[in-house]
Amino acid sequence: MRLRPLRLAAHVELVSLLVMLANLATAHLKPVSSLMGPTHGCAYLFVVIATWRLTSATTTAKTVAVIPGIGGLLALRRLHPADTIDQHTEGCAPLEGTTPPTTTTGPTSTPKQ
Repeated sequence: MRLRPLRLAAHVELVSLLVMLANLATAHLKPVSSLMGPTHGCAYLFVVIATWRLTSATTTAKTVAVIPGIGGLLALRRLHPADTIDQHTEGCAPLEGTTPPTTTTGPTSTPKQ
């Protein structure tokens, strides 16, 4: 299973929770609660079920997935750290003070003269 749907659901879960808490702390508008409550609930269930269905998910990833709000993002961090890195950062210059990984594409010996 690809991680993109899980990543999307994890962000929807967090944003919907933040919107509900902001609504609760400010105007407490009933339509906002009526929309965000089911949205958050569906995203939460999707995150939990999707994480538990992943064969590569560790017990820790499955456990943190059930934490409401941030569980999906925490589970993503536990699942294949290389897969959760944004693909737009590939090919960028390394951070200062770090060395870039070296790869060899051919023979490393020098040609004879």
